[in-house]
Amino acid sequence: MRLIIRLAINVFALFVVEYLVPGFHLASLWTAVVAAVVIGIVNTFIKPILQLVALPISILTFGLAAFFINVLLLWGTSMVVPGFTIASFATAIIASIVLSLVSWFLHKLAHE
Repeated sequence: MRLIIRLAINVFALFVVEYLVPGFHLASLWTAVVAAVVIGIVNTFIKPILQLVALPISILTFGLAAFFINVLLLWGTSMVVPGFTIASFATAIIASIVLSLVSWFLHKLAHE
């Protein structure tokens, strides 16, 4: 049950980002669900490995490298999921920030 709630929150967060960020587009509800699942899988398995490899650079840049890893993974997900498009790298940066904030807020709201 908890997994379904987290998935629903992530799908809703993706739609909020689509509404707020120009150049961030989801073709349908099904696309948002698939994108949320892929983002979850990428964040669970690939992101920790990349952050470990980039740890020295991340320390030198005070965490900026970790932020760009997050942006690149979001942008990469948009390239893998059909119907999920991000227009440019700048859009991916803004979308990553907004998605993190909205997702964090909604998860805090659901946890209370």
